[in-house]
Amino acid sequence: MKITKVETIWISIPFDHGGPASGFGGKVWRDLGTLLVKVETDEGITGWGEAFGYNAIPSTRAAIESMVAPLVIGRDPLAIAPLMTELQKTLHIFGRYGQTIYALSGLDIALWDIAAKAAGVPLRRLLGTGGDDPLPCYASLLRYGDPAVVAERSAAAAAEGYRHIKLHETTVEAVAAARDAVGPDVEIMVDTNCPWTLQEAIDMARRLEPQRLYWLEEPIWPPENFAGLAELSRRAPMPIAAGENACTAWQFQAILEARAVAFAQPSVTKVGGITEFRKVQALCETHNTACAPHSPYFGPGFLATMHLVAGTNTPVERFFGNLEASLYGDLVDTRNGQLRLPEVPGVGPEPDPDVIARYKVQ
Repeated sequence: MKITKVETIWISIPFDHGGPASGFGGKVWRDLGTLLVKVETDEGITGWGEAFGYNAIPSTRAAIESMVAPLVIGRDPLAIAPLMTELQKTLHIFGRYGQTIYALSGLDIALWDIAAKAAGVPLRRLLGTGGDDPLPCYASLLRYGDPAVVAERSAAAAAEGYRHIKLHETTVEAVAAARDAVGPDVEIMVDTNCPWTLQEAIDMARRLEPQRLYWLEEPIWPPENFAGLAELSRRAPMPIAAGENACTAWQFQAILEARAVAFAQPSVTKVGGITEFRKVQALCETHNTACAPHSPYFGPGFLATMHLVAGTNTPVERFFGNLEASLYGDLVDTRNGQLRLPEVPGVGPEPDPDVIARYKVQ
């Protein structure tokens, strides 16, 4: 089998998250962007991947089309590990992290989709990760700022059956509003997106102690300040989580060796794909650290995450909002805070061509 074509498809779908317009990276989000990677072969098997993502889509797309795609035409899509190692070596001069690895992540997911389809099994069977039991999820809310809105959206998530809710707030008042709204039996995580110095993070962690957080996520700037995270982990009254900004297993090895986190958070669309994600899982196991993936995605990257954590009882991050359309119909809808796993061979069903046609960015 040989790779004959690599194509990128950018789609942008309007959404509503029940609060005022917000976003990340200096932009207000009214649409959620997904970068699909479609890989075709000479035996008629097509693989679908997803590369990070959102504001970074134009640069990630350029990296795939100009750097990655020309190197893989004619290659064996089933020789995934050696091909990914070769590509990382070939492209390292252009950056080991960021868009180069995002591009490779999208390709890697598509290759694993091809491999599972060729084997005639759902991806988790090929990976040997687990069975078919529904996956627990946590509701991942956007940042609202207003405690009243935080309380309302948190209560709505709890009413839908979520037993874990993640906020993206940076004030004690907003977090306390969520706790008051959902009561003591729902777990609350707080992702602050790297705003504080070490001392500021220590002070905020102590102020947040009464809210009994399941974890405090990415509290320190910059995210690669692993020594600072380690010091915070020693002094904070709640577990610390981080890793969504880390690329490759090498960065996770540094995080884990520093004992920086209780929850390591690889993102399959950023870390180097399924191949690299599995290395991170192995590192987490040997370092006795929980692996809790970052996955606010809507394409094959989200489905791949589901397969990777099947059988682990690890809550999967699920964006709490309503998209105008879904690439996978109701497959990705939660029921009582749980998701059912795809049953078809590969990562999942083919993305809906009508949704792609309607929301494709030219």
